[in-house]
Amino acid sequence: MNAELESRVVGPDLVTLGAMSPPRNPHSSDPRARAAATKRNRTRRALLDAADAAFTARGWARTRIEDVAATAGVSPATAYNHFPAKHALIAEVYAPLIAPLVATEHARAAGGAESVDGDPATLVVEQIRALARVCIRNRGLTAAYWAAVQDYAVRVQAVPDPDDEQDPRTIAPVADVLHDLVERGQAAGELRPDPPADTLCPILVDVLLTRIALHPAETAEPLTRLVAGLALGVLAPERVAAG
Repeated sequence: MNAELESRVVGPDLVTLGAMSPPRNPHSSDPRARAAATKRNRTRRALLDAADAAFTARGWARTRIEDVAATAGVSPATAYNHFPAKHALIAEVYAPLIAPLVATEHARAAGGAESVDGDPATLVVEQIRALARVCIRNRGLTAAYWAAVQDYAVRVQAVPDPDDEQDPRTIAPVADVLHDLVERGQAAGELRPDPPADTLCPILVDVLLTRIALHPAETAEPLTRLVAGLALGVLAPERVAAG
């Protein structure tokens, strides 16, 4: 039996079909393999585009994979072959939005101290501002992603597992936007070490996403001040006291 169909548990939001198969190499020398890979990539793109529009317009609870599949012009079974759960689908749609911010942090870490322009506390504020702007610019999708994260966390009742291919927290790791920056500042002694980045950054991100989901009129700058104030109150309280 195909590994993707080995296990299937059907529920309203969560479906397990086994591991997602990796995209096939579109540059294979076999013309049939190339054609199959091209078709698969086009189908995946159509599903992601349809899901983006659906989650943005209808939110998390009112969007079904079956509806996304119909809009993309494929069967629900085909959609589940690409995305094993609705949680994975929303995360795959959301991940590209934060990818540039995560890449910036990874580049800073790879470049070492010479690549860091500014002190860690200031950089934390700048990253929070950049994240707030991206999330608010995509407010409907952000609210849907936040709802998916809450729903999944309640279901599994566990911290994110890197090997879980359905967990939106690992597919679109928003906390990574801040994690490396905070961790480096703590290791250098320029930010207070407690709580560690692994604990603090998910809390800061959860506050930011919650505000966007529940306060639809809030703009980026007040949101930045709120979340940055919480961050610096823990990491650099003397900066807050000094204004």
